[in-house]
Amino acid sequence: MQAESSATFVRDRFTWLAYFMLAFFSYMVSTRGPFIPFLRDELNLSYSVAGMHLSAFAIGIVVSGLTTDRLSRRYGRRWVFWGGGGASIVFTIIFLLVHHPVLTIGSTLFIGVTSGWLLVTIQATLSDHHGEKRAIAITESNIAASASAVLAPLAVGTFEDIGLGWRMALVVGLITWGFAVWWWRDVAIPPTQQVIKQETHNHPPLPTTFWAYLGVIFFGAVIEWGLIFWGADFLEKNADLKATTASTMITVFFLAMVIGRAIGSRLSRFIEVKHLLLMTYCLVVIGFIPLWLAPTPAISVLGLFIAGLGVANGFPLSLSTALGMVTPPETDRASGRISFIAGLAIFLGPQVLGVVADISSIRAAYGIIGVISMVMVGLVYWANQLPHHTPMIVQEGANA
Repeated sequence: MQAESSATFVRDRFTWLAYFMLAFFSYMVSTRGPFIPFLRDELNLSYSVAGMHLSAFAIGIVVSGLTTDRLSRRYGRRWVFWGGGGASIVFTIIFLLVHHPVLTIGSTLFIGVTSGWLLVTIQATLSDHHGEKRAIAITESNIAASASAVLAPLAVGTFEDIGLGWRMALVVGLITWGFAVWWWRDVAIPPTQQVIKQETHNHPPLPTTFWAYLGVIFFGAVIEWGLIFWGADFLEKNADLKATTASTMITVFFLAMVIGRAIGSRLSRFIEVKHLLLMTYCLVVIGFIPLWLAPTPAISVLGLFIAGLGVANGFPLSLSTALGMVTPPETDRASGRISFIAGLAIFLGPQVLGVVADISSIRAAYGIIGVISMVMVGLVYWANQLPHHTPMIVQEGANA
């Protein structure tokens, strides 16, 4: 059945626009971990203060998760899609021009809010637009996101090495946004579907299994962003690599995510999604052991690659499963809750690791990721045992 569905899957102009914009979002976000060591040196920041940049971004994502569905209902998805992305460009320019931690952290907060509007709209609209084939669209969009994320550490390290500075990596993103606006300016953004007649102003409760996978998304985001944000510092301090080499080596993690998602999209046609999700986090545990304990840089980077293969499918599989359990009118709200919980994880995870690194060491902080990875195996197993709810869509005018 899955193979048959994928054969009829249609990628229209909006689908390609959504893929491109998610890739743009991923690239811009993925530069943050690699450029943090350079920003720390420039502004003489501690680990904790440096971590506040990702925490500010995460708070912004939390705010966007709570506000996007309201903005979409009031102004429409098209305004939120283009307005959110455009505003994030403005605040990125501000970030590039200022050189004080209060201002860089503040601009990062607003980058999180505005780019989060774009992210939530992409997730919800792709899910509604492709219906039962949403898993294909979401997986493919995340492959595009991972592919662009591979370029981020390469751009940061390369531009720093050749003397143009790490900020040039963000400038490339600004130019990319301008291209997208010009190329896809006339593409219609699918509106929110209204397939269920609302008798009251109250929203129906989201199903229990949705909340269970929301927990999976939370801890998965803690693992993923902890590995990304502090990966360069960990490799520099624990694997004895120089700063530029360590930043560039994060490319290995993003490359593993591209490969992992490509493999995962094929395996999902033959393996039930919930079982595949459990396998991915078992692979994270397997990869983390050599990453943390490796006596040589090569083995440590190999462990990072294996962990990346595992992390790759955690978010798209749990996201598509969670969104598949809500009816289309509630997709914006569900996607907002997902962005809220993911933003909360991004806020808490790297910040806690930064505090631990200041108190003890970056190696001790990274050890927390290993513990969480083991907990995740149990959490996914528990979520998989819950009854999986498939929403019943009642057409407009039918008896409810």
